Order: sequence, then structure tokens, then C-alpha cells
Amino acid sequence: MCNATGIVFGVKNLNLEEIKGKKIVEVGAYDVNGSLRPIIESWAKPAEYIGVDIVKGPGVDVVCMAENLKNVFGKEHFDIVICTELLEHVRDWKKVVSNIKNICKTNGLIIITTRSKGFKYHGFPYDFWRYELDDLKKIFSDCEIITLENDTAAPGVFLKAKKPVGFLEKDLATYKLFNVVVDKDVTELKDIDLRIFILLQKILSGKKKRLHRFLFKTIRFFTGKIEMN
Repeated sequence: MCNATGIVFGVKNLNLEEIKGKKIVEVGAYDVNGSLRPIIESWAKPAEYIGVDIVKGPGVDVVCMAENLKNVFGKEHFDIVICTELLEHVRDWKKVVSNIKNICKTNGLIIITTRSKGFKYHGFPYDFWRYELDDLKKIFSDCEIITLENDTAAPGVFLKAKKPVGFLEKDLATYKLFNVVVDKDVTELKDIDLRIFILLQKILSGKKKRLHRFLFKTIRFFTGKIEMN
């Protein structure tokens, strides 16, 4: 899944030498708004181009959870890992990022596009996180960041990074990221918060966001009291 500005970013930040004869994986490959795949395959013949997503569809070769990439493909398998418009949708983003880094070869490239605060809720099926430039800078501080920039068309961030020789994975266990469900920075999304959010979505379908947020905080306040007791 991609969009116009994400495709432009990929075109600008990948060249013939980087893709020719290389193994490429696209994580979140279901083609909804376009894909880098036809462009890349028209430039040069990669040795392998695999599209991965959680359901079958256009652009998908392997059905697989992004949290399970390393188990499916093994470590250091791909020269280029492309992940466009996915990271905001996965609940356990830390595990997904770890898998992305691990399936990438040493000196391999990672291309990321994702959404920032101010971008509307868009569930496919859910929408959890918002990333800023500083977030990606810290999350990928264990890699060589080549390009890091904002999306000029909508709130979002783009990254191109290289996995270095002697890669030592950054521990992100305590890292806090802005969560759309609870409307604040958290280390993880709790089950109870997600259940309340889904329930309110069903009840208040089409209603104002402020009412949704007010009811969520009210219910969460009282459920928190119950948990403490």
C-alpha cells in the first residue's frame, strides 16, 4: 500500500545500481493506492521481488504477519526492505520494526513511509500510531540514516536507511510513541483501551471525534478505578 508522494520518495531515493539483481521485499504490499513494484521492475530486473501482506490481493505474493517476517524468511535475506503506509496500522510496531531490520542484509536498504500527528484516523482494519521525524531518527538510530523528511502533501514522514556492518539492534522496549487510541505517547497499547475504542467506534459511527474522545476518557477513568480495586 502506498500513495503518490510515497511513490515519488521511492523513485527519488532508489537507483538502478541499488535494485538491479537484488532481493526486494515490500511489507504491506496490498495495492490500494499504488505501489513502487511496477516502477522498480520496469527499471531493472531484481533477483527477487516479494510482496507481503496479511491478506491475499493485488501485489501480494506471501500472506504473512509483519511481526513474523524473520520466522518466514530468515535473517539477512533481503537487500531492500520497503514498508510503505504500514507502521501506523500494526499494534506491535516495535516487533515489526525489529523484523524489518533483521530480514535486511548488512549494507541493505530500508525504505519507510508512515503517518504523523494531524493525519486523520484510517483503519485498515485499525490505525494505532503516529510517527514524527524525531521518532524515526531515534527508532532507526542503529542504522545509517540516508534520507529523512516530511511528506509535503499530508502529515507523514519518509525514511531511507542502510543497515550497517556490525549492526547492533536498538532496544525500543521503553520507547513511547503517540497512540491514536489513547491520544498520548505510550510504550504499548493495552487490551482494555483497544476494546473500549472498538466499542465506541461501533456505537458512535459517524459521530464527532470530540464526543468519542470524551466518552473514551470517561470510560477509561472508571475502568481504571475498577482495575485498581
